[in-house]
Amino acid sequence: MKILCIGDVVGQSGCKFLREKLPGIKKAYNIDIVIANGENSAHGNGVLPQSAQYLFDSGVDVITGGNHSFRRREIYSMLDENPFLLRPANYPNTAPGKGIAYIDKGRCVVAVINLLGLVYMNSLDCPFRTADRLINEAKKNSAKIIIIDFHAEATAEKKALAFYTDSRISAVFGTHTHTPTADEQILPGGTGFITDVGMTGPFLSVLGVSPEKSIEFMKGKLPVRFEYADGPCHMDTCIFEIDEASGKCISLERLTVE
Repeated sequence: MKILCIGDVVGQSGCKFLREKLPGIKKAYNIDIVIANGENSAHGNGVLPQSAQYLFDSGVDVITGGNHSFRRREIYSMLDENPFLLRPANYPNTAPGKGIAYIDKGRCVVAVINLLGLVYMNSLDCPFRTADRLINEAKKNSAKIIIIDFHAEATAEKKALAFYTDSRISAVFGTHTHTPTADEQILPGGTGFITDVGMTGPFLSVLGVSPEKSIEFMKGKLPVRFEYADGPCHMDTCIFEIDEASGKCISLERLTVE
C-alpha cells in the first residue's frame, strides 16, 4: 500500500496548488491513501471548515493538525463530527475532536495518529505515552498499518519518538517546521521515518509568510499581523510504501512538486 503524506498546507494558495497537483500525483504513483497536515490551511492561520472541506474535496483522506488546530473556534464542531479531521491526541480529552482515525480499505485497516511535540511547544500530555496508548488501541481495532504525524519543533524529539515506536508502527512523518529534511530512512524494526516532510505553499516565503512581514517582526520585536506570501507554490511530500501483511515500511521517497 502506498501512502502519500503532505507537508503543512499554507493558506488559500497552498490549498489551490494541492488541488491542482494531487490528482496527477495519485495517478502517477498509484497512491492508496493521502494524509495532509492542514492546521495552517485557513487564510490568516489555523483551519476553518471551508479550508478543511476544500482539502477533502481535493482528494485528501485524512487531515492532521498541530499547535494551531484550535486557533479558529469555527472548526470545533467539525472536529467533533468528522472522524477524518484530526487534532493532536495529547490535548486534554475535553478538547474537541480526536487524535486517531481509521480507514478501512477492505483488505486492511489503516490507523492515522496525530501527536504534538512538547519541546518549544504547548505543555500537553507526553507524546510517547500517548503513542503507547493509541498504538495499543489501533491494534485492538485490527489496524495492520499505523502512521503517525508528529507535529513538533525539535528534530531530536521527532527522531526519538520514531525509534521508540520502531517495529510497532509503519511510519512516522514529522510536520510543523515547514522545511523538508533529507533524512528519510527505514529504521531497524521496519518503521519508515522522515524528520519533516516540509510544506505546501508559496516558495518565496518565510515558512509561507511574506518575507517583509517576517523581517519586520524579527527586526522590530513588536507584534505584526502576518500575511501569507504570494507567487509560485510547491508541495513537499513523502510516499511510504507499506507491506500490508506485516505492516512494515518497504520503501519511502521524498517528492517535491513545483
